[in-house]
Amino acid sequence: MSFIQYIKDTQGELRHVAWPTRLQTIVYTILVALISIGVSLYLGLFDYIFTTGLARFLQVLPATAPTSIEQSIATSTSSGQATSSENTIPLPQFTVQPTTTQQ
Repeated sequence: MSFIQYIKDTQGELRHVAWPTRLQTIVYTILVALISIGVSLYLGLFDYIFTTGLARFLQVLPATAPTSIEQSIATSTSSGQATSSENTIPLPQFTVQPTTTQQ
């Protein structure tokens, strides 16, 4: 089957298609836009509800971790003048081992 024959067959099939009228196309386009806006508002509402609910839930939870950090800083400063090294949290030290490749 040649490319020219393929184009002719395609044109023949497109003549049998029932194309929508201009009015139908406008109505369907408006419907799609309205449904898209409605779905986005629906999802946005539930996103707002769940986000607000989660934020309020997290505000209600007791904050235990910052209290222990504040207590350790308070005990180190109550013994005298605190230096900057007393208030820092030590970070883990990583070393990189050189790798050898065999050829």
